[in-house]
Amino acid sequence: MSPAGGFEERTGQLAAPLYVQIRRQIEARIRAGELPPGTRLPTEKDLSVEHGVSRATAQRVLNDLAEAGLAIRRRRHGTFVADVARQINLLNFVTPAAAAKGTPGRHEVVSARIVRAADAVLTLPGATADTAVVELVRRKLNVREEPQSVERHVVLFAAAPDLLNENLEDLVTLPYLRRRGVPVDAIRLYLDPVVLGERDAALLNSEVGTPALMRRRELRAEDATTVEVVTTLVRPGTAEFFLELPVPAM
Repeated sequence: MSPAGGFEERTGQLAAPLYVQIRRQIEARIRAGELPPGTRLPTEKDLSVEHGVSRATAQRVLNDLAEAGLAIRRRRHGTFVADVARQINLLNFVTPAAAAKGTPGRHEVVSARIVRAADAVLTLPGATADTAVVELVRRKLNVREEPQSVERHVVLFAAAPDLLNENLEDLVTLPYLRRRGVPVDAIRLYLDPVVLGERDAALLNSEVGTPALMRRRELRAEDATTVEVVTTLVRPGTAEFFLELPVPAM
């Protein structure tokens, strides 16, 4: 049994509140695909019996899942797993027209500065240690104001000397570079499997050590100089990535 207040004591430390523990169990099953979209979740009564908690605690679990966008509560019908995974076509990140539009949502600027390439959060290929670069870190929020991704940009200062004077919350770098006359000739995309460190886990409201997928995009000029490198670390479990190509006529 847990002590009063809904906490369990483990190795001398207080664990998360019981409703949080139950919610995380269900959330993990949703994100792992064990509970696909449309699956009916246990009722408040069922959760109460299964976990030995009050009806109010069970209600809070289901309400929290709904507020996080993971479940849909329908009065007199029950609570169901929501279709939370965004479908993302990876070609959009290497197609200039799509890359120039950006993606829906709002940005929060975490940091913005001019630094030496050696001190930047990302390596700009081909830049020497003392090359000046613009560094921009932003967090993307969805329409429910929930963390969606963390973006890190490193841009060659010579190509973007006034970038920090732009509206950084709405900035999409490819149109900006084109307005400046920077001859972007190629876009290269990488996919890097990573695990969340403490900083990114905090920004994405996720657990440290959770596996995640990071997109890394490079913009290259006509002379093969890398003008920008940007990484997008997507909150685990919130997106599905695919490639879709037209089948040529035989």
